[in-house]
Amino acid sequence: MSKRVILDVDTGIDDALGILLAVKSGKLKIEGVTTVCGNVSLEQATLNTCKILELAGAEDIPVYAGASAPLIRKSHYEHRVHGSDGLGGALSDRVPVKQPEAGFGPSFIVETALRYSGDLTLIMTAPLTNLAIALQQCPDLPRHIREVIYMGGVVQGPGNVTPSAEYNIYADPEAARLVVDAGFESLTQVGLDVTRKALLTEGHIELLTEPAIRNYVQESTAIYIDRYEFVNGVRACALHDPLAVGVAIWPELVEAKEYFVDVETTSRLNDGRTVCDVQNRLGHPPNVRVCEQVDSESFLDRFISSLNS
Repeated sequence: MSKRVILDVDTGIDDALGILLAVKSGKLKIEGVTTVCGNVSLEQATLNTCKILELAGAEDIPVYAGASAPLIRKSHYEHRVHGSDGLGGALSDRVPVKQPEAGFGPSFIVETALRYSGDLTLIMTAPLTNLAIALQQCPDLPRHIREVIYMGGVVQGPGNVTPSAEYNIYADPEAARLVVDAGFESLTQVGLDVTRKALLTEGHIELLTEPAIRNYVQESTAIYIDRYEFVNGVRACALHDPLAVGVAIWPELVEAKEYFVDVETTSRLNDGRTVCDVQNRLGHPPNVRVCEQVDSESFLDRFISSLNS
């Protein structure tokens, strides 16, 4: 039986690949996609999402625009990584027929959670602003959500936007803190600890058999691969957001452990850092299941196979 999900995205290059995986895998019942300001503006993220759903032949999946800014901070776009349009220039001449729905993203999350109480998974691959607003609308929301899987944070190693912070958490740390403190029964962090091991190379892209998908992935990831090579010395791109989708589909691909996790919101050097109490020094009960290891080879095989289906 397919897992019922909502995808929450700020559609840049890797969000788009995550959407393609979610659709093409055939393993998820996607109730809708909510968009949020993050890698690009809310308007651009929503436009990109509609383009990708059309590319995937999934025009029937509704899209709901959400928050246009973080809870209290200014937006921090990542044009250096994703290009000015968020898709590395791919599909730039495509004008989607598909349009977003009239509703508000966080409200759609609440309404869907209540409709399918206990049977909804949220896959969050963006700053957690929409979920934080949904919690403000419905403080009882955690009781109705089966699980939340979010791409964000890092426990071991450096951040990717500051020395200590991962981008999705850094972009709205106040929202992230609300989410980790909310009391979700199942809250899984798919952070840089594992996503940096899921590296898509140009060789992998050559294995894609559907011309439209292969051409899109090749064009959209070109800027991403160049940037990753410049920063990390490896000619590839990390499949950050697709791995979060992969964990929802194939949880056996990762090894995870429960810890108490908090988010730094008032630090000069560490704003947005996910602080993981690996030695239980604070004595707080665990609130997050943190992914620590991944079978990256199996994930990449399944990612390519799904996009070829």
